[in-house]
Amino acid sequence: MFGPAALLTLATLSGLLAGFAREWLLVAAWGAGGRSDAFLVAMFLPEALRTLLAGGLLSAALLPLWQAQAPQRRGGWLAGQLRHWLGAGLGLAALLSLAAPWLTRALAPGIGAAHAELAAAALRWLAWLAPGLLAQAVLAVPLQAQGRFLLAGLGSLLFNLPAAFYLYWAGPAATATTLAQCFLAGSLLMAAALLPGNWRQGWRPWLRAGRGEVIQAWRQLWPLLASGAASQGLGLLERLAASLLGEGTITLLNLARKLINLPLIALMSLNQVLLGKMSGALGADRLRLLERGLAACTLLTLPAAAGLIGAAPALVALLLPGGLAASGLPLLLALYAPGIVFGAWNALLARYCYAGGDTRGPLALELAGSALSAALLLTLPRWLGLPGLALATLAGVWLTGALLAARLGQRLLPRQARQGAAASLVLAACGLLLFPLRGFGPWPQLALAALAGAVLLLGLGWRFRSESTAPAASHPDNANGIPSDPRV
Repeated sequence: MFGPAALLTLATLSGLLAGFAREWLLVAAWGAGGRSDAFLVAMFLPEALRTLLAGGLLSAALLPLWQAQAPQRRGGWLAGQLRHWLGAGLGLAALLSLAAPWLTRALAPGIGAAHAELAAAALRWLAWLAPGLLAQAVLAVPLQAQGRFLLAGLGSLLFNLPAAFYLYWAGPAATATTLAQCFLAGSLLMAAALLPGNWRQGWRPWLRAGRGEVIQAWRQLWPLLASGAASQGLGLLERLAASLLGEGTITLLNLARKLINLPLIALMSLNQVLLGKMSGALGADRLRLLERGLAACTLLTLPAAAGLIGAAPALVALLLPGGLAASGLPLLLALYAPGIVFGAWNALLARYCYAGGDTRGPLALELAGSALSAALLLTLPRWLGLPGLALATLAGVWLTGALLAARLGQRLLPRQARQGAAASLVLAACGLLLFPLRGFGPWPQLALAALAGAVLLLGLGWRFRSESTAPAASHPDNANGIPSDPRV
């Protein structure tokens, strides 16, 4: 499990580092002000689509359908899917481009008229990312089914490189239109890189697809799409609330999200690998994979979240352009960090359902959590400012996790509640002990946070290794203490 996940992690790491470099260069060139806010508003919808696809939304829907095809039919199936999703991408791009002035106003009502016009001009170009992004997601499915995750994972690197190079070369002279065109080139590169591998597997663009195959794909996809749309809707509400908190707030929010994404790379990779493995497993084997996945998620995310909380002021001071360390960004980053752990558990529990072909079951539960976050996003930022954005999101993640755990069986909910309480205590202790050390300088604080994360990693590793060597439960279908549930 960890071998393919490690390869995908390295590939995704390179892409996320390129994306972080892109954000750093953007702030260094334009500053944390209205111009940066405007471009990030234009980037929101295309980036939301890319986030959904990189998170495995389309792969989760198409992977079981690909595996169900007879080997001789797979080339035609892929050709039909690719034609359909390319057409859908072109239609979506045209719609976004035409509606750009109204969309940018709706996404950020708090920005000025001049910056809203700049955002609309950029979105007219950025809308055309959709065909390349959808094509890349479809072409990645056959490679992932064979355990070949590396090439698909390099898509993020190919997407970000043209924009990063342009910002480095142009600096403050960079224009929003040319930057948007660089992203368009990146979207085409990430799809083109997967064509040779699929050609070797028998894909040909002229092959005919079977009837009803696209309808099957949509039946699998729509619950995931609704869940993903709810998640991205929360991102929209975050930016909307941030736009009302003053100029530059959207840029601070975006930087916090980018920094949070860095430790999530291993989680995204692990989820994609586990989805492929659980899709081919049944009963007790799938439950054992779930238990191993939950342990791995905790091992990867809890030390990372603790280190981020303790080192937030140091990371902002060392990694980002000057002046941001004195802003509200360090506190915002620390408050978003617990979501790494709880979001990791939620994603794996949902993928356990997806692996069994159940994409509808988790939908209502995730929507309930999203509804709570949305309600809090409309109220908390008015009272608490920037911290209210993170706390509203965290409350929805907690509710979703509790509902998912309850759905999978009553014995899982108390276990996850105990582990959640323990994780919260550890993270709160790191925040109370390490976050206030910003007055001692960034390097001592970073060293102490790294030490705390390393100690936590070693302790969790020892604990999970001890549990893995303990005698198995007598009942084969309940070896990990999680009862099977006929609803899943």
